[in-house]
Amino acid sequence: MSKLTLVSSNKCFGGEQRVYSHESSEVNCTMKFGVFLPSAALEGSKLPVFYWLSGLTCTEQNFVTKAGAQRLGAKFNLIVVNPDTSPRGCNIEGEDDSYDFGSGAGFYVDATTDKWKKNYRMYSYVTKELPGVVNENFPTIADKIGISGHSMGGHGALVCALKNPGMYKSVSAFAPISNPMNCGWGNKCFTGYLGEDKSAWKEYDATELVKSYNGPPLEILADVGGGDDFYKQGQLLPENLVKGCAEGKVPCVMRMQDGYDHSYFFVSSFMEDHFAHHAKFLNA
Repeated sequence: MSKLTLVSSNKCFGGEQRVYSHESSEVNCTMKFGVFLPSAALEGSKLPVFYWLSGLTCTEQNFVTKAGAQRLGAKFNLIVVNPDTSPRGCNIEGEDDSYDFGSGAGFYVDATTDKWKKNYRMYSYVTKELPGVVNENFPTIADKIGISGHSMGGHGALVCALKNPGMYKSVSAFAPISNPMNCGWGNKCFTGYLGEDKSAWKEYDATELVKSYNGPPLEILADVGGGDDFYKQGQLLPENLVKGCAEGKVPCVMRMQDGYDHSYFFVSSFMEDHFAHHAKFLNA
């Protein structure tokens, strides 16, 4: 069993919100993740798992403290897991120089460039190591998992689901970076982590991946704020994802929420809709 260190635990909505740390073999550093255990899980009942991936600059704490997810985990009887967004303290030159690359900006890829490939393996951490750790240590139904996320994490959630047909029974996203090959954030991170060959970038671009998706039925729910400055600046490109879903014949409900911005005020406003979307598949 993977050795976990309990960082904090708080009773919440009849369950417990905990944070753990562990030594990761994928990213070669100490990683933290949050886990909300509903009362049924504390009593030993096996439950499905809802994974959440956060965005640029976030740690595991942003979701834990701002999303209001504990009430919904309790309501829908889902274990809720959310990792940090990148390796930390790896002593890589430049890792703390900017908000949108390096620390807090792992972008949920497996880096291939020499400088970053030892530690920046967040894709494998999220899809392989973390589920293994969670399934070993908590009463999960291992084949019933869903994934969601915000911004960079919305990109990560979509990519994880599309690259692993059948692994995730459900997927959703808030303000996802939907077509990173064609936006500033994506170009910066992909160049740094994956190099100049843009054919490699397609493997981590949801708009490209969905065009050729070939797996069990997958229904995408996504929300974007109409007042989101990053949407207006062309960082999110949700329209491209909708076109890609049409080409790949993957159902996609893309909702534009008038007046909402990019913050957790927006995320928390529609979080219950997303939990209900996941519960439809995970509790079936």
